[in-house]
Amino acid sequence: MRLSSNIIVLLAFVTGAALCGVAAIFAVSAVEDGTEIGVRRALDMQRHTWAEVEADGLRVILSGTAPDEATRFHALSTAGEVVDAARIIDEMAVAKTADLAAPRFSAEILRNDAGISIIGLIPGASDRAALIESLRRIDADGAVTELIETADYPVPQGWEDAMGFAVIALSRLPRSKISVDAGRVEITAISDSAEARDKLEAELTRAAPPGLRLAVEIAAPRPVITPFTLRFILDAAGARFDACAADTEAARERILAAAAAAGLSGEASCTIGLGVPSPHWGAAAATSIAALAELGGGIVTLSDADVTLLAAEGTDPALFDRVAGELGSALPDLFALHAVLPEPAAEAEGGPPEFTATRSPEGLVQLRGRLSDEYLQHMADSYAKARFGSQSVHTATRIVPDLPEDWSLRVLAGLEALSRLSYGAVTVTPDGLSLRGTTAREETSAEVARLLSDKLGEGAAYTLDLTYRAPPKPADAVPTPEECEARLAMVQQGGKITFEPGSATIAEESLPVMEKIAEILSACGDLRLEIQGHTDSQGREVMNQQLSQSRAQSVLNELRARRVLTATYTAVGYGESQPIADNKTEEGREENRRIEFRLIRPKPIAEEHKTLEELVEELPAPEAAEDGEIIVTDPDAGSGDGDEDAPIPQGDDNEQN
Repeated sequence: MRLSSNIIVLLAFVTGAALCGVAAIFAVSAVEDGTEIGVRRALDMQRHTWAEVEADGLRVILSGTAPDEATRFHALSTAGEVVDAARIIDEMAVAKTADLAAPRFSAEILRNDAGISIIGLIPGASDRAALIESLRRIDADGAVTELIETADYPVPQGWEDAMGFAVIALSRLPRSKISVDAGRVEITAISDSAEARDKLEAELTRAAPPGLRLAVEIAAPRPVITPFTLRFILDAAGARFDACAADTEAARERILAAAAAAGLSGEASCTIGLGVPSPHWGAAAATSIAALAELGGGIVTLSDADVTLLAAEGTDPALFDRVAGELGSALPDLFALHAVLPEPAAEAEGGPPEFTATRSPEGLVQLRGRLSDEYLQHMADSYAKARFGSQSVHTATRIVPDLPEDWSLRVLAGLEALSRLSYGAVTVTPDGLSLRGTTAREETSAEVARLLSDKLGEGAAYTLDLTYRAPPKPADAVPTPEECEARLAMVQQGGKITFEPGSATIAEESLPVMEKIAEILSACGDLRLEIQGHTDSQGREVMNQQLSQSRAQSVLNELRARRVLTATYTAVGYGESQPIADNKTEEGREENRRIEFRLIRPKPIAEEHKTLEELVEELPAPEAAEDGEIIVTDPDAGSGDGDEDAPIPQGDDNEQN
């Protein structure tokens, strides 16, 4: 049977279509394979081996997990160089990044007559508005300049206590700089006097929260010295200062060096103060002392810009004239020299006229000797009663004419000088004035020298023989921090604090030592103290540090149990890092296993004070997040403090520690 021509055409058409379909399938597969291989090769060459490539027709699907967003974008760009970017389907993910380390939060607060300035980085959770408001309440009349950045990180431990204490301290210190860190406050301030400084330091120590590390450096201003006085004596008793004032450290060193060259031995003090008449005071004083040394004896006095050179009796006139002339030429401008060469003493038919006032240790004052007239007699008696008390003065003077014209001036100046002493005597003669006695204040000698130089005038002759005796300490006086530290060390010389092997339990035989230590600390009052734990080098370093921390904490807990106020104490373990003996011997290791009590002293300020502009420049640049918050990162951010109550290490490694 013959097939119809139409059927043959249909079969041919179907066969052709089938062949075209098969060819298309092979063509698409070839295109997909080629595209996938090309993209894969390009990604591998760029080390994006993490990326997966799948071709679906003309589409290229990229999948996989990129380490970061920049790498994902680079892989996408690499694939776009092989195929049209419109054909790429991005199904790549980005690995979750680790949380950024918290920055170091800190703040600097400055207060002076212009107001208060604060700059730094604080946690975003802190109440910024409340902080600024509290600063405005401290100085209602001054401006508050606020240059604070915030970072959205958890508030570190100790930050709130430190900032709260800083605000309290600022309210008591009108001229100060306070640095605040988490758990630590550093204060630099100026007080009105040494007494005010001591009071402020005690108040701040008591107000500090437990566990806060506090460094306080309060300076007292230099005293105003008027007249600015220096008095140097060179006689048979040796070389010495009755008074010494300087305007700078360099001037003081120069003056003391000149005095040492003139024969001064031992320690000498020279008060640095305000009121110097010339910036060349140090040069004038050193030159004058050197001139006196060349004479071989006498007294040189500088009172403001007046220089008096009083030679010793018997000085060669030719030598005196030469030295005085050279000194007058060498003195800096403004200083005026008055040189005196005493006349040889003439033989007198009778004793010279004399006035004497004595003050006994009990406070009784007697006035004896000669006065020029009734007016001076009445004035001396009234002045003495006003100074020493009317019931304590006994007057037995007589009136003698023809006394020197300045007799009354010397008598009254001598009585005023005597009132500065605990007890002693002043004698007035035609040749001068002499004062001897005892004082309970170290600065009395300098004060009396300034007083007599001011009252008696240029060229006045007077001698001082004053002895300093420290007043007896009251029986209930609180020992100084240094005395407390020394007592604690002495107690442990007789018996150290020991522990059970490998643990932080205080040994039974050390409890009497703890009792003595508790008694000392109870008597010391407010004290910023660090209880230090140390071990030998046996065992692992980390375990030793933990053990030393636990032992220091045990000592602190034992003191609390004995009702010692420990709010200003802190326990710190140093492990094996601070040996005091050789760890290679048993005796050395025994010495290294110890507890020490050390005062917490302010750290020296290594850097100069910086302006607000300089501090602003040092702040890290903020990054704006998508939600509008400011995030500041600090690459030098430190980790927080460790746990004081760390678990006590056990095991053979620490058995000997």
